[in-house]
Amino acid sequence: MTLEDADRATEPASTVGRVESINVSRGGLPKRPIAEADVTTNGLEGDWQSDRRYHGGPDRAVVIFSAERIAALQAEGHPIGTGTTGENLTLSGLEWTEVVPGARLAIGEVRLEVTKFTTPCVNIAGSFTGRDIARLSQKIRPGWSRVCARVLASGRIRVGDAVRLTGAGRGS
Repeated sequence: MTLEDADRATEPASTVGRVESINVSRGGLPKRPIAEADVTTNGLEGDWQSDRRYHGGPDRAVVIFSAERIAALQAEGHPIGTGTTGENLTLSGLEWTEVVPGARLAIGEVRLEVTKFTTPCVNIAGSFTGRDIARLSQKIRPGWSRVCARVLASGRIRVGDAVRLTGAGRGS
């Protein structure tokens, strides 16, 4: 049984979205958009985190955020943009409240499993009016957090690729 077959077996219906942006940096913010990237168990090739105590590692290999949440925050007047809060993947079309720990994402041959909600840090303060990093706190504003994911299957992804949300985390 392949990972894709296992995903389908555990989740009869999937939500389909799209990769809007792939973002990397050599350390620091903002992460800059690129057209495609290789994804390995260490994260996106060409991406690096300055402080590996709090960023990166197998359970935080990829940081993911919602294009719709970014647009809503911009509409509120926040100076946030794609990659300014450190996300590697900006996705659209998914019900963001279902992208929770345990959920799985399939992007071509790449398989990711959401491991945790991110903790907002002072490095993203410039993305918010009044430097209010708590705006992305899952504890304070459920459904607005970025998420971390581990890589279950490596491969190449491209902007525009379809994203299928599957797995045990959906709806929890």
